[in-house]
Amino acid sequence: MPKCIVAEDEELLRNSLVGLLREAWPQLDIVAECEDGGSALDAIATYQPEIAFLDIRMPGLTGLEVAAAAADASPTTQIVFVTAYNQYAIDAFDKGAVDYLLKPIARDRLAATIKRLQARSARDAGALAAIIQQLGIVPQIADKPPLAWITASAGKETKLILVDDVAYFQADNKYTVVMTREGEALLRTPIRELLGLLDPSAFKQIHRSTIVNLKAIASVVRDETGRGTVKLKTRPETLTVSQPFMTLFRSM
Repeated sequence: MPKCIVAEDEELLRNSLVGLLREAWPQLDIVAECEDGGSALDAIATYQPEIAFLDIRMPGLTGLEVAAAAADASPTTQIVFVTAYNQYAIDAFDKGAVDYLLKPIARDRLAATIKRLQARSARDAGALAAIIQQLGIVPQIADKPPLAWITASAGKETKLILVDDVAYFQADNKYTVVMTREGEALLRTPIRELLGLLDPSAFKQIHRSTIVNLKAIASVVRDETGRGTVKLKTRPETLTVSQPFMTLFRSM
């Protein structure tokens, strides 16, 4: 299932595009909806989506600036620009855009864009399969069970911590701070690597530097900017939820 982000600063237009995409491409996994260029770039770096629909005129970074930065953050992400202004078309295609949609978006025009994206994805998948076959690579299919215990240092002491007892993990340069009811400890594993080792049904990333245990959440409050704050059951501090990750809490 391909992952996608949608970045549009006007909420009605963003909701409309998301609705059209879900109607035309039910298999598309829209992992983040962003209202400015900075959060769009954060979402691309975090999720590494196959596809990004970017409005060109947004607060902070423009869609063109996001696309230029995303070339390093997630080089395989296919970019589709969405705008009311056709004078940006040449710049858009200079940034490697797959397509350029003018507002208001017509269903038939979006359908053509989706076909183009699907065809390009199929070509990329075929090329990857051919490379794997040529190199004689055997994919490793066996799944590893999620972490149950971790060892982390607290001063001169090394602690064995049950993962279920962790309230949240916080990035600290190349390391990760482990926060429990009893206090904190330091784990010598980067947070991006740690995320793939945890049970995805129990732990969720809420910020590029924070992973929270869902069982530790007391409440989530959303502000007018679309960002959120998590209150914890076992610790006094609150955690910031960046706007791209607020989709996790829509049902709460």
